Amino acid sequence: MHVIATAGHVDHGKSTLIAALTGQQPDRLEEERRRGLSIELGYCWTRLPRSGDVAFVDVPGHERFVSTMLAGVGPVPVVLFVVAADDPWMPQAAEHLGVLDALGVRRGVLAVTRSDLADVSAALASARTALSTTSLADIPSVAVSGTTGDGLDALAAALDDVLSSTPAPDPSSDVRIWVDRVFTKPGAGTIVTGTLPAGTVTRGDTLVCGDGRVTVRGLQTLTRDVESVSGVARVSLRLGSAAPPSLRRGSALVTPGAWEPSRVVDVRITGGSDLPTEPMLHVGSAAVPCRVRPLGPADDDALIARLSLDHELPWHVGDRAVLRDPGRRQVWGCRVLDPAAPRLTRRGDAQRRAEVLADAPEEPSLRVELSRRGVVRVDRLRRLGVPVGELGSDWLVDPGFVAAARTRLGELVDEHATAQPLQGGIALPDAARRLGLPDVELVARLVEPPLVQEGGRIRRGSAQVPAEYDAALQRLEDLLSAYPFRAPEAGTLTELGLDRRLLAAAAKAGRLLKLSDVVVLLPGADTDAVELLATLPQPFTTSEARQRLETTRRVVIPLLSYLDKAGLTRRLPDDRRTVT
Repeated sequence: MHVIATAGHVDHGKSTLIAALTGQQPDRLEEERRRGLSIELGYCWTRLPRSGDVAFVDVPGHERFVSTMLAGVGPVPVVLFVVAADDPWMPQAAEHLGVLDALGVRRGVLAVTRSDLADVSAALASARTALSTTSLADIPSVAVSGTTGDGLDALAAALDDVLSSTPAPDPSSDVRIWVDRVFTKPGAGTIVTGTLPAGTVTRGDTLVCGDGRVTVRGLQTLTRDVESVSGVARVSLRLGSAAPPSLRRGSALVTPGAWEPSRVVDVRITGGSDLPTEPMLHVGSAAVPCRVRPLGPADDDALIARLSLDHELPWHVGDRAVLRDPGRRQVWGCRVLDPAAPRLTRRGDAQRRAEVLADAPEEPSLRVELSRRGVVRVDRLRRLGVPVGELGSDWLVDPGFVAAARTRLGELVDEHATAQPLQGGIALPDAARRLGLPDVELVARLVEPPLVQEGGRIRRGSAQVPAEYDAALQRLEDLLSAYPFRAPEAGTLTELGLDRRLLAAAAKAGRLLKLSDVVVLLPGADTDAVELLATLPQPFTTSEARQRLETTRRVVIPLLSYLDKAGLTRRLPDDRRTVT
């Protein structure tokens, strides 16, 4: 299917033309038919030889209903721009054209209507001049009369040409349907309509709407019940009775976890200066009051700015929107650069932010997002619309950030070793906090020689004991050399100037074998003990081991436990042991 939106000044024959093309009446309200004036969005459809089903969204042309017009054209990629042969170029046509240009609409047909009432050359020349500086400069034009039917075949052929050359959107894309109509029906509950620009919706799908979720219980397109439909398409979704009460025109139904909900968005604004501080933001069918904070100029005479919205909307990088000043009927184009914008808290942050975004691409880029953010969760990238494929990690890190972070980590390790020489290195959580990293996993990924990670800490090279403690350790080593299994009492260790932190540091450095906080032997004492215990009749008791090693129960019990854990001895049910 294809979807086309109309545009043009009020009473220039848009609805008449659509009725002539489709055989259906787009004006569904009694007041519209009585006044001959479109007030709400109208929907009709037909079939074209090459393009197949084509749905039309007929929008009102009156200046009071520009918000309704924007709701109709916002999600639609092709336009039928209508001007009347018997009228000059009108202000509302200019505003509609400004909206389409701001949205970047490039495909469509210019229809000069009422060709039976006046020569079309003047109206065509005026329209061509106006279109020449916009995104619609190259669209074909057709003279037509919706009343007599002259030119209808040529118009249908021109539309068929444009639609048949329009690329089909990706059916696997994330779904975002901007709701343009909400109503209830007995036995069906809440029903919403909208344009599906890309992706696929299937009956039974769960979609997110604001803070809530809805289930697609029924699905129609062009009044036909279907199991599944892919964009571009006009769709009607039956949501049952569980739809949130906040659902209205301007709400969005989106794929769960695939869009960034935000009310603070950094954008590039085009369309001239004199931008109001509190314009109306139009995106899809939504119209939201917002505040504009200019951050700085871009490199193409555009403005980098921050928009603060009245409420959250779902975004992707690259989304197009329109800023409008209703009082002056003036519009500005708006391209989303970052819907996950960082806070600006320090002096000069706004200018620095503008410099970062000045030459940012308007389409999602993995390289750019990593370079800009340094470290980012994969699920955040997916919500921003950045293609990431299938990855085995929760985080992605920019290579430039890695190099700088590794250098800084080495500095932190050295600073910590100077301040806390006996701790055996800086703790992972402390390093993460100091580096500004959100997860200790990321710190571990930065460790490479000569840095090593052990026991939740990072240190440089092999563990060492500060030189000022060498004398105390040497005295302990002398005592143990004479009596290898007679670990000094706690009081003796204190007299030597050795506390628990220093004993732990010496054990990590390989200077001691630590059996408990206050029981230490020389390295290799475990293998020496096994050699002696192997000379006993097997199995042996704890008392026999104590006597063979010429030590005390205070030492032999933690030593035997250590040997059991190391697999050097095996404890039997009767509490005896054997050497393995």
